[in-house]
Amino acid sequence: MQILDSVVVGAGQAGLSASYHLARLGVAHAVLDADDAPGGAWQHRWDSLTMHDVHGVAALPDSHSPGAPEGRANTVVPAYFAAYEREHDLPVVRPVRVDTVTDDDGLLVVHAGARTWTTRTLVNATGTWSQPHLPHYPGIETFRGEQLHTATYPGPERLRGRRVLVVGGGASAVQFLGELAPVTDTLWVTRRAPVWRTDDFTPEVGRAAVALVEDRVRRGLPPASVVSVTGLALREQEREAERLGAYRRRPMFAAIEPTGVRWADGSFEPVDVILWATGFRPAVRHLAPLHLRSPHGGIQLDGTQSVADPRVQLVGYGPSASTIGANRAGRVAARGVRRWLDEQAEAGLDRVG
Repeated sequence: MQILDSVVVGAGQAGLSASYHLARLGVAHAVLDADDAPGGAWQHRWDSLTMHDVHGVAALPDSHSPGAPEGRANTVVPAYFAAYEREHDLPVVRPVRVDTVTDDDGLLVVHAGARTWTTRTLVNATGTWSQPHLPHYPGIETFRGEQLHTATYPGPERLRGRRVLVVGGGASAVQFLGELAPVTDTLWVTRRAPVWRTDDFTPEVGRAAVALVEDRVRRGLPPASVVSVTGLALREQEREAERLGAYRRRPMFAAIEPTGVRWADGSFEPVDVILWATGFRPAVRHLAPLHLRSPHGGIQLDGTQSVADPRVQLVGYGPSASTIGANRAGRVAARGVRRWLDEQAEAGLDRVG
C-alpha cells in the first residue's frame, strides 16, 4: 500500500497554490479534483461574467496573473489554471469526486467511489461552489415559474422580458441586478437592509474585514463572507440599473405562491423568475467522519490547521475564500503539512509508505 505524505482535495486557486508549495517542500502528494477539466469553480460561472467584472484574478505562485481583461472569466481562468498545472507538473488526478475521508489507525483514507488514497495529511481545498445555499420559504415548492441560483444563473439574455425577483444582499445580487435591469423588470428583496460602502476599499479596510472573518474561524464559528463585513459598492457598469431604480430594496416576502410572492402586508407580486443570490456553504461534508466541527458549528482553525485534527489543513475556507487569500493559505497549509510531518518523524511516529 502506498502512503502519501499529503492529499489535496480540490484543484482551484487554493488547491493549486497548496500543491505548488508542497512540491517545493518535497512533500509527496496527489491533488484530487472533481471536475473533468482544469479551472475549479471558474469554469462553471455564467458567460456574462468577464475578467473586468471580477477585477482580475490574483497570480498563482511563481506566475503572472491572467491577461485578457475583457475576456470571459469561465474561459480565461480555466485556461490559466490548465497552463499552470502543465508548467509546474502538478500531480492532479481527475475526475475524482471525494465521498468521505476516514481515519484508519492514524492514517487518513480518502474514499472516492471504489478508489482510495491513504495519506498522512490532508489539505482540503473544496471551496463552496458545489454547495449552493437555497433557503426554504413557505410555498417554495408551489412556484410554477423558474427558480435559479447563482450557481445556475444563465446570464441576462435568457431572462430578457421576464419579471425577475432577485433574492439576496451580497455582491452577486448587485451584479445580477446591474445586468438584468436594463433588459427586464426586476425586484430586489433582502432579509436585512443592505449596507452600502461610501469610502474607498483600501488595503487597510480589506485587512480589517479579513481579520473579522479570521476571528470567527479561530473561535470555531461558521465563517462569514468578507463582503458581509465590508459592505456593498456599485461599479460603473451598474449605474444604469441604479438609474432605473433596481437597487430600491424591499424586505423579504412572507410566502411564495404559484405565480409570485405574497408580502407581509397581504399584497401580491407576480413574478416569472426567482433568482436566489443567497450564497454558498463550505463543501466539507466529506470530512464529517473526522469530527472537525466545533460545538459552535464551524471548523476551528489555527491559521489553516484544524484544531480538532492537526493532520488536516483547510484552504479556501473563511478568510482565505478569495484569490489572494487562497494563494497565501496554500503556502501556509503546505508549511503546516511539512512541519507536522517533520514533528512526527522526530517523534518516531512516521510510517514508511
